[in-house]
Amino acid sequence: MHPEARDPHPAPAPAPAPPSVPAAQVAVVVIGYNDRAHVGEAVRSALAQGPAVAEVIAVDDCSTDGSDELLARLATDEPRLRVVRRSVNSGGCGSPRNTGIDAATAPYVMFLDSDDVLPPGAVDALLAAATEERAQVASGLCVRRELPSGREQPWQAPLYTARTVLARPAQRPLLVHDTLCVNKLYRTGFLRDHGIRFPEGRFLYEDFVFTARVLAASPRIALVPDRVYVWQVRRSAGRLSLSLDRGGIENWTARVEACALAYDILRGAGQKELARAARAKFLDHDVRMYARELGLRDAHYRRAWWEHTRAYLARYDSADWERDPAAPGRLLARVVTASPEPRDLPRLRELAARPARLLPPYARTPEGDPVWSADLPQVSLAPLLTRPVAALPLAVDAELRPRARASRLRLRLHELYGRVAEAGPPEVDVEWRAREDDRTRGCATVALTPCGPDSWSAEVPVDLARLGSGTWDLRLTLRFPDGTRREVTAHALPGAGRLRRRAVPSALHGVLLAQPYATHSGALALRLATGLQGALTVVRGRLRRLLHRDTGRTPSGR
Repeated sequence: MHPEARDPHPAPAPAPAPPSVPAAQVAVVVIGYNDRAHVGEAVRSALAQGPAVAEVIAVDDCSTDGSDELLARLATDEPRLRVVRRSVNSGGCGSPRNTGIDAATAPYVMFLDSDDVLPPGAVDALLAAATEERAQVASGLCVRRELPSGREQPWQAPLYTARTVLARPAQRPLLVHDTLCVNKLYRTGFLRDHGIRFPEGRFLYEDFVFTARVLAASPRIALVPDRVYVWQVRRSAGRLSLSLDRGGIENWTARVEACALAYDILRGAGQKELARAARAKFLDHDVRMYARELGLRDAHYRRAWWEHTRAYLARYDSADWERDPAAPGRLLARVVTASPEPRDLPRLRELAARPARLLPPYARTPEGDPVWSADLPQVSLAPLLTRPVAALPLAVDAELRPRARASRLRLRLHELYGRVAEAGPPEVDVEWRAREDDRTRGCATVALTPCGPDSWSAEVPVDLARLGSGTWDLRLTLRFPDGTRREVTAHALPGAGRLRRRAVPSALHGVLLAQPYATHSGALALRLATGLQGALTVVRGRLRRLLHRDTGRTPSGR
């Protein structure tokens, strides 16, 4: 158009279109039983997800603490909230979730436990991935939040590094490790069409079975790197969740039953690769987690655990054992299957640690082949001879003696069938990491020098005052001449006087209360408190830990 022909008084430009508002397409099923203290927060976190949430279905499993009354009051002010009260307590989590599935009217459904929360944007992230990628299942990152510290740890983070679309689950066998049902959005029709439900009644680890049924139906899956679920773990809770209370052998037998059923479901559906991965996961995750805790249990529990584990491992075939035969979980399971009675529990605990540590003795057969021990030569360690150095279960001993002026950390690296010498004399990066917030202190790099034919050693000064109050984990990184690195933790040396609590004079803090100690997996850690108030805090924490130990409660792991 010619310039003179333009309207001298043009109409104002139209306002930009408002951002698209997602349609209400998601039902969030919140389940709870006698959790009045937390269920309101869970429901509010679901409602706060915004207009994408069509309905929040709160299923009360016949609570007796007034949870249903609280939910009813919330529902009077929120039309999206529906409360469904079961007439009889189910004793588990599966039945109330099934009730929620039956009640859902929205195209998509997801699950939330009464003591957890959905972070802002969780539903939008999952719904966008599901709709844009035409996926029957969308899954995101769950974080475990330790309370009261607030420390967070990602769950199965390698699955959620980037947005990914899988035409079928077999493309990513690692999916069998993410057994949670709560960090996922499901198309409601997909669940109903395939008859996918949770086991009814008191069935521990019901999500193992549900997840296997989902994978067996071979859905299209979208993975997103967004945080979509906060799993809140309360160590001081008077009543631990069903799956976290591992003090009794019934918990282990229930876990084995769930793992066995998950395998059968995948195998029966023709998902052979996923079924093999599920059996590998049992060795690499489940067996290792419980083996770390065997030293905390009584003799009756140990025998029962050993017998039940051996019976289940007897179902494994040669193909199951051939997958990465040098992996710590497989070596550990080989010892269990080879011995009719519990044995070598301290050594198994170290092998079950993360990272794994294989402590001496390093036995050989008369022909020179590496074996577990002289009296258990049928457990071959020959696969370690070809395993990459960066994946070897290298063992480092550590001893810390707090002193007023010159606290010293002594380290000793053990040879492992010639592999360390073959890789060359290493250096070691030393750091102390705060358990509460992952701060690091006392970082240093030192050379390890030979102290005999089978070990290398180093000494590192430790400035306790600079570390300050808190619980500190010792983290080491071995550096070999070819650039190979191996992250390890250190075995806390036992013995009189080495792991006692000590009061250390400090010019900065007046007094430091220092206690080197061994974690459940045998690694060296350090508790520090500054001043009188800090010392009282440590004493109170010690009393709490003794109470949990006496009741058989231990740190959790799904």
